[in-house]
Amino acid sequence: MITLKNVVLRRGAKVILDSASVTLNPGEHVGLVGRNGAGKSSLFAMLNGTLHEDGGEFYIPAQWRMAQVAQDMPETEQSATDYVIEGDTVLLAAQAEVAAAEASGDGDRMAHAYMELYDSGAHDSQARAQALILGLGFKVSELDNPVNSFSGGWRMRLQLARALMCPSDLLLLDEPTNHLDLDALVWLEAWLKRYQGTMLVISHDREFLDAVTDVTVHIESAKLTRYGGNYSKFEDLRSEQMALQQTAFSKQQDKIAHLQKFIARFKAKASKAKQAQSRVKALDRMEKIAPLLAEADFTFEFKEPANLPNPMLSMQNAYFGYPPPEDAPEGTPPTVIVQNVSKSVLAGQRIGILGANGQGKSTLVKTVARALAPIEGEMIEGKGLNIGYFAQQELDVLRPADNPLEHMIRLVKEVTAAGKMGSQATREQDLRAFLGMFNFGGDMVKQAVGSMSGGEKARLVLCMIVWQRPNLLLLDEPTNHLDLATREALSMALNEFEGTVMLVSHDRALLRAVCDEFWMVSQGGVAPFDGDLDDYQKYLLDHAKRQREEAKKSGSAAAAPAPTPAPAPTAIKNIASGAQNTAATATFDAKKPANTPEQRKIDAKARQQQSEATKPLRKELEKIDKQMQALGAEKDSLQALLTTTTTPAEIAQTGKRLKAIETEVGTLEERWLELTEQIETAAV
Repeated sequence: MITLKNVVLRRGAKVILDSASVTLNPGEHVGLVGRNGAGKSSLFAMLNGTLHEDGGEFYIPAQWRMAQVAQDMPETEQSATDYVIEGDTVLLAAQAEVAAAEASGDGDRMAHAYMELYDSGAHDSQARAQALILGLGFKVSELDNPVNSFSGGWRMRLQLARALMCPSDLLLLDEPTNHLDLDALVWLEAWLKRYQGTMLVISHDREFLDAVTDVTVHIESAKLTRYGGNYSKFEDLRSEQMALQQTAFSKQQDKIAHLQKFIARFKAKASKAKQAQSRVKALDRMEKIAPLLAEADFTFEFKEPANLPNPMLSMQNAYFGYPPPEDAPEGTPPTVIVQNVSKSVLAGQRIGILGANGQGKSTLVKTVARALAPIEGEMIEGKGLNIGYFAQQELDVLRPADNPLEHMIRLVKEVTAAGKMGSQATREQDLRAFLGMFNFGGDMVKQAVGSMSGGEKARLVLCMIVWQRPNLLLLDEPTNHLDLATREALSMALNEFEGTVMLVSHDRALLRAVCDEFWMVSQGGVAPFDGDLDDYQKYLLDHAKRQREEAKKSGSAAAAPAPTPAPAPTAIKNIASGAQNTAATATFDAKKPANTPEQRKIDAKARQQQSEATKPLRKELEKIDKQMQALGAEKDSLQALLTTTTTPAEIAQTGKRLKAIETEVGTLEERWLELTEQIETAAV
């Protein structure tokens, strides 16, 4: 097992851990959570030996083999398969021993070396490596491509595959889902659930943590707190703990106030001096309970759009893709990714876009965002369409050398030139204040974007989008670098947004919270997916299982690739030309009410009726709030009076009134709770 006992860990002058203790048992899958900068990566560095504790006791079994994802970008002409195979350190050691044994000419040594080579899995190493590569979203045709031929995100996937290839007793994963789409994420979850060693994972994806962890360790205030259960269970337990801590703190504050009042009143009286002194000692001995400090969570909101054209956008026989490269021979045709799409985007729709990597999700979003021109067909925009676009790669819309304030000033000029300026404030001081709402305060407004973290860049893009007051939001993997608190803020803001949302994301919690319907981009077309994310995940796993079985039947060396959605036998209708997809034999039962003007009127009427029904309750609730505030003020005044009152009659009278106030407050609180429950019940 791994044990930390009163461990102190520093990075420079900063204390990361201060007398921190925790025990992790063999085979546990542990989620490591905490705010950005709390020390999660530093704890990983201590576990892998990069950092050493500055105090206390730290123990990890010496015989444990460790695997983790390298953070450096691989630069090699090796094939993807060979590069991942090299992640198997046991196999590499066995191969080295075979070479040494053959060079020595020692027959016994060679026999043992070949046995070790077989035991290390040399016979199926290529199949294991290719199963990992394909599972993480690569195509069969890419297995032998050089590592350097892939983009940065795909190379990081190869680093992950290499770490999973390594036989290990301890697996450290720091944000393993950042470069994955939903399909690869589902595959990775299934793989990690089967992992038999001890695993520590840092992630800002709550559904991923829920799926793969059974223990949660929280880093806060340089301490480690262990919770039994996944992230959702941790939230529940911590919420209870915080409530208990706040209650205990309040009770202790009352006790301290009572002791201090006694001391203040009687320490000068000879007859009470001894009792006063004993209370001073009791106060000194009391172990103070820390107050519950509210975390400075990040929140923001989208302003109401100036107008809502309906439809927002109409695509008619549209073909999406990329033009030929500038250096391509004359006559080279464009590359078509998605074809023959006839679809409208309506006001108020909230669309989640599903599909395997490479099927064309980002191409679709980029074309709608005007970053790409359609190859063929028409894209008819509604009058007054105002698009807010969050690109998957933040630097597609950011300039590394410019600072946040320069980005905002340039944005003002661009919007003004386009004639789309509304009621936004444009003075430099106003822009600074707006940046401050997104945690860009002080010197940060002058910091070059290129030196910022991924999360800071993502917040800047959100800031620029919100300032423009869009009515159509196009979000392509907006959560890649956001922590849990910022993801929650984004989810809340999107739910309150009155315009239209088109969202590509592997964050299932965000998709569930925001989207009412799903489109599938697959096999060159766009089709509705008549189901929810659980249906989609089940489909992906079933599809992967079918591919594995087909691979076995055909004698393929590689295991099944990551599920690449073909037309799902239970889900898809081809809408590109209006014809039914022949592979679609059934539909899911999960149906959503149509987002029509009639439906919105019905919903608005229901909300109005609910508001009218609860109006008397809310009115009484406001009255109780005012009564409790008045009683609280009177209580404070009477308590202050007790410190100056000297006659027994006045003390008795004040005490009686205080007791009466406490009784009255208790009654009001009970009624407050009843009213709150009635209002919440009416809202269901």
